[in-house]
Amino acid sequence: MPKTQSAQLSMTGKQKAILIVLLGAQFMFAVDFSILTVALPKIGSDLGFGLDSLQWVSTAFALTAAGFMLLFGRIGDLVGRKKLFLIGMALLTVSSLVGGLATSPELMIAARVAQGLATAVVTPSGMALITTSFEEGPLRTKALGLNGALLSLGFAGGAVLGGVLTDLLSWRYDFFINVPVGVALFFAATAVIKESVSEDRPKLDVPGSITVTAGLLAFVYGITGAEREGWGSPQTWGTLLVAAVLLISFYVIELRAAAPLAPVRILKANSVKFGNLGGLITFSMESALSFLLTLYLQQVLHLNPFQTGLMFGFLGLGAFLGGTFASKILARTGSKGGMVLGLAVQGVMTGVLFLLGENKTMGIAAVLVTTFVGGFGHVLAIVSYTVISTSGIEDSEQGLATGLAAMTQQIGFTLGIPVMSAIAASQYGVLKNGVASKAGVLDGTTFAILVDGLVVIAGALVIAVLLRSANSSTSAPVRAASDEEEPSLTAAH
Repeated sequence: MPKTQSAQLSMTGKQKAILIVLLGAQFMFAVDFSILTVALPKIGSDLGFGLDSLQWVSTAFALTAAGFMLLFGRIGDLVGRKKLFLIGMALLTVSSLVGGLATSPELMIAARVAQGLATAVVTPSGMALITTSFEEGPLRTKALGLNGALLSLGFAGGAVLGGVLTDLLSWRYDFFINVPVGVALFFAATAVIKESVSEDRPKLDVPGSITVTAGLLAFVYGITGAEREGWGSPQTWGTLLVAAVLLISFYVIELRAAAPLAPVRILKANSVKFGNLGGLITFSMESALSFLLTLYLQQVLHLNPFQTGLMFGFLGLGAFLGGTFASKILARTGSKGGMVLGLAVQGVMTGVLFLLGENKTMGIAAVLVTTFVGGFGHVLAIVSYTVISTSGIEDSEQGLATGLAAMTQQIGFTLGIPVMSAIAASQYGVLKNGVASKAGVLDGTTFAILVDGLVVIAGALVIAVLLRSANSSTSAPVRAASDEEEPSLTAAH
C-alpha cells in the first residue's frame, strides 16, 4: 500500500482518544436499550407496577428518546455538540442513580423519561462529533464501522448483562452500572473532545421544533399503543392520525421557514432519503427478529431467559465482525453496494429461519449460524446507511443529519416489534385461555420471520434500483430554491 494511502487509513493518537470516548458512550447507550428486558418482571413486582402499567418502563424511554432526537440533533449544531454531549452524559448518570434507588413506579418512570432524554441528547451529538472529527472518506467509514459494531454488540449483550446482574445482585445494578461509567466518560470527554459548533447560528425554528417533536411523540406513542390496545383500537389509529397531521404540518412549516429546523433540501436529498430508508428497514426488522426468536427459543424449544440471552451472543459476535470489516468492504463496493449487500445477507439469513421446527438441536444450530451471518450483514447495512445519510452534508448541519439517522434507529426499534408481533399473532390459531399452543407459536413466529426476511430483501432491491436512479439524476448539486449559495448535497456512491 502506498504511504499516502496508508497514512489516510491511520488515526492520530488524538483521534483514537476521541473515538474511544465517543464509542464508549454509544456502546453504553446501546446496552441501556436492552439491559432491562430480562429484569422487567422483577422491577414490576418490587415496585408495585400493575400488568397494564409495567410496559411504561420501556415506553417512557422509547417516547422521549425518539421524540426529541431530531430536535437535540439540530440544537447541537447551534449551541455546540460537545456541550450537549456532556449535558446528556450528566443527565444519564444522575437518572441512572435515581432509577437504581427508585422505590415507587412514579420515580422509576421519571428516571426512564430522563434516560430517554439523555439518549436523545447524546446519540446525535456523539455521532456528529464522530463525523466532524473524521473527514469524509476511509477514516470516517472505519470509525462508523466500529460504531455500528459496538452498537449491535451492546444491543445483543445488554440483555445478557442485565440477566447476570439481576440474577447475581439485583435489577438495581442494571442502573447503578451506568454511574461510574458515565462519570468516567464525562471527564474523559471534557479532556479530549474539542467543541464542534456551526459557524452560522440562526435562531431555533420554534414552530418546526414543536410540530416535529409532538408528531414524533404521537407516532411512537401510537406504535407502542398498538402493543397494548391492538392494531384495531380507535386510540391507536387516532394517535397515528394526529402524528400524521403534525408531521405534515412540520413539512409545510419547513418549506416556509427562514431558518428551518430541517431544511427541505436535506430532507429531500437522495442520500438522506434512501440512507434512512435502509436504516429503518435493517433496524426494525432485526429488532423484530430478536423478539420472534425469543418467542421461539423460550416457548417452542423451552430455553430459559439466560440461555436465550446467550444464544444472541452469536448475533453480537457476527455484528462485531461486520463492523470491524465494514470499512474494507465499503472500500470495494461503495456505501450503496455495502447497504444492498448487507440487507441481502440479513434478509436471506432471516428468511431461511422460516424452516425452523420443534427439533431442539436443529433449531439451536440454525439460530446460531443464521444470526451470526445475519448479524454481519445487519451491521454492514448499519454502517452503510450512516455513511450514506451523512455524506455530502456540511459540518454545520451534521447534527441534523446524524439526528435524522439516530431518529431512524429509534423509530426502527419501536416499529418492528408491534408490526411483526401482530403478523405472528394472526397465525397462532385457536387460543386456550388467551394462550397459543406450542404449534401455534411455531406457526406464527416462522410465518412472521418469513415476512421479516422478505421485507428486508425487498428493501435491498428498492434501494439498489432507486438509489442508483437517484444518483444518476442528482449528480448536480442540490440547492435550496431560494438561495443559490446553500451547501450542496450529493448522493453517496
